[in-house]
Amino acid sequence: MQHRTVIGRIGYTSKKPDMLDQERGREWFSFTHHGDGSTIFRARCEIEEPAPTVLRDIVYVLDSQGRPQDLHVHLTVGDAYMGSGWLHHTPGDEGGLIECESYGPSIGRISQKMPYAGLIDGFGTHPIAGDGYTTRCMDVTKGPHRRKIRVFMPSPDHRGATPPLITEVEIGLEYVRDETVTVAAGTFDCHHFRFVDDEGPGMGGVPHPHYDVWVTADADAIFVQGGVGGYMQTWYELLELER
Repeated sequence: MQHRTVIGRIGYTSKKPDMLDQERGREWFSFTHHGDGSTIFRARCEIEEPAPTVLRDIVYVLDSQGRPQDLHVHLTVGDAYMGSGWLHHTPGDEGGLIECESYGPSIGRISQKMPYAGLIDGFGTHPIAGDGYTTRCMDVTKGPHRRKIRVFMPSPDHRGATPPLITEVEIGLEYVRDETVTVAAGTFDCHHFRFVDDEGPGMGGVPHPHYDVWVTADADAIFVQGGVGGYMQTWYELLELER
C-alpha cells in the first residue's frame, strides 16, 4: 500500500475525588497518511461518566494542503440514536464555505450553508486524538506563545453530545514548552500545549476549563497525555500505539 497508518488507543480517567483515577471512557483512533499529503482521521469514542453515556464515531478528511475537507459524525447518547451528519469545506481565496447535512430525532432533517471570511484552522471533531492533531497549526519555532485559533465544529457541547450542526468556535491555544513524557504506550518527546477558552462566549455559552495536552514532537502530532480542570476534572493517556 502507498499510504502510512498510525493506530492507537487512549484511556479516559477521572480526577474527581469520588472517582479518582477510575476509568470513565476510552477512544480508538487511526490516521491514514497518503502520499499526496492528504490524511483521513478515524475515531470511536466511548464516554461513560458523567451520564448520559456518549458513543461517537468520526471520520475526518484533510486535503493535500492540510485543510479540512469532510467530517462525518454519528452520535449515540444514553444508548439511543442522537443524530448523524456530514460537514464539507470549500476553500476560497479570501474565505470559504462550510456546508452541513444533518439528521436527528430532535431536529429532523437540516441543511446548512455558512460562508466565512478570512482563515480557519480546521474542523473541531471532539475526539481527544483530534485535539492533539489540531495543535499542528502552532508554529513552535516561535518559542512559547499563544494565539487564537478558529475552527468549525459539529457541536458546541463540551462532550459533543448534540445533533451535528455547524458551530464556529474561537479559542486560545498556547505553546508552553517541550517535555519528555512517559505513558503506558512508551516514552515520547512532546510539545506541551494548553487550550484556553477566554476568546469569546465559550463553547455553548459556557467557557471550557483549561485543557493541557502533550503531543508528539513530530509531524504525526499524536496525543500522548492531557487533562481538563474545572468542573470536568478529566485525564487522558495514550495506552497503545502502532506506527
